[in-house]
Amino acid sequence: MADADRDAGGALRGIRVADFSRVLAGPYATMMLADFGADVIKVESPAGDDTRHWIPPVDATGRATYFGGVNRNKRSVALDLTDAAGLAEARRLASTADVVVENFRPGVMARFGLAYEDVRALNPGAVYCSITGFGAGEGAALAGYDLLVQAVGGLMSITGDPDGEPSKVGVALVDVLTGQNAVAGILLALRERDRTGEGRLVEVNLLQSLLSALTNQASSTLATGAAPRRLGNQHPSIAPYAVFRAADRELVIAVGNDRQFRSLAGAIGSPTLADDARFGTNAARVAHRDALRELVEQALAAASARHWVDALAAVGVPAGLVNDVAEAIAFAEALGLEPVAETPEAAAVARPHRSIANPIRLAGTGAAYRTAPPALDADRGADWLPRG
Repeated sequence: MADADRDAGGALRGIRVADFSRVLAGPYATMMLADFGADVIKVESPAGDDTRHWIPPVDATGRATYFGGVNRNKRSVALDLTDAAGLAEARRLASTADVVVENFRPGVMARFGLAYEDVRALNPGAVYCSITGFGAGEGAALAGYDLLVQAVGGLMSITGDPDGEPSKVGVALVDVLTGQNAVAGILLALRERDRTGEGRLVEVNLLQSLLSALTNQASSTLATGAAPRRLGNQHPSIAPYAVFRAADRELVIAVGNDRQFRSLAGAIGSPTLADDARFGTNAARVAHRDALRELVEQALAAASARHWVDALAAVGVPAGLVNDVAEAIAFAEALGLEPVAETPEAAAVARPHRSIANPIRLAGTGAAYRTAPPALDADRGADWLPRG
């Protein structure tokens, strides 16, 4: 990729990112930056990012889809940081970077002479983002695996059937949330550098990212001293707000106020529900949620989920099918959201690499999808190492 192509377009044009991260949280963050024009140089071990080997599934090129989902628009160089020559190249890259991102366990980058203090001595303007599982203090020795954080961070305690075991979310959501926080922190630090000329240390960790994302569940715990319990797909404070079974499949109904409930009752052919004292207010509906659920599902059994989604939409009641991932992508496409990004592969591959588009829309200088996820060490060459 030529220099002119790397820098063409994007709000982050001219920003160079030395990306020492791997797996998900860090690579997700750096891909978000790369989509808006940052030149992201992905530094990998000679064995490559762990996710290169997380197969199946693979795409048309034989590349792990896990790796392919978070590494577009980047260059790859393989450096052995335990080797003097490789470490020297890494330090030189850090000395020229606007942003350095790493997600090793605390202390690892210091052993290589690439900790924040080391990079700051080489490059006072660098923004240095450190992503950890549990911070750099007492939790430094804990392994930052998403499943572990979902467990100890409380998410599993409120996810799953009330009578079943605690459940994880179906994707490494905490990693993704942490990656988003890393992007926000990096952009804040770059803005501060615009003002002062100095770089900043940005620290984010999985546990605090999750606790912040617990929002109402955490605030209720702090206010009442009582930890919330698992409710399956029901809401602790609103009813009916859950998954319901129709004649053929499930749908979600999300009633947020009394007006919507009255509309729901009429649409499903049970208008007297809105006049029942057990269901007249949201608080009453929450108290009698099980009885309400039974009555609603009796009515829904008369027709298909698609019928009810359309009927409820017509009267302003939020409802939708429980889609699988393929259906979800198709739904977004039907709404004109253009959820799939295509990036060119190597000439030998007949079709482009497809991935989910960047969710941020920025008028006038939006995301661009320039290159597919790189092969390991694909960008090593006489001129790969940027000049200061």
